[in-house]
Amino acid sequence: MTRQEIVAFFEGRHQAWLNRDADGLSAFHAEQGTIESPMFGPRRGRQAIADSYRTLFSIFPDWDFQGEELLIDGDRVCQPFTATATHVGTFMGIDGTNRRFKIQGVRLFTMADALVQHERRMYDFTGLLIQIGILRSKPAKD
Repeated sequence: MTRQEIVAFFEGRHQAWLNRDADGLSAFHAEQGTIESPMFGPRRGRQAIADSYRTLFSIFPDWDFQGEELLIDGDRVCQPFTATATHVGTFMGIDGTNRRFKIQGVRLFTMADALVQHERRMYDFTGLLIQIGILRSKPAKD
């Protein structure tokens, strides 16, 4: 894919994010594509990826994903991002706390055949859990 094609591809993904469209988002992944996610662990195959998006939107229905400028090197793409949402659904056995969080991270993609073959998500998962009240932080001792 050319740089312009990759940028257009991710613009299409952004619309699916805005619509919280799990099937639309998964359609950008290869049929046997993979993701690595701190929240959902490894997932293989378009259906498993779609299920992870559906779960995400049921737990955090107001999930707001803001992708930053893409860093593109051939078939490799890096996208820094910020996400905010409210914990509404059951997550890790904990009913919704109605607490909001904000995380920043990066997603690393490998592209092939005009689809995402592999996606690795990196962000402060522990910080997310603290913000929504699932974990508590312990103050540092002086």
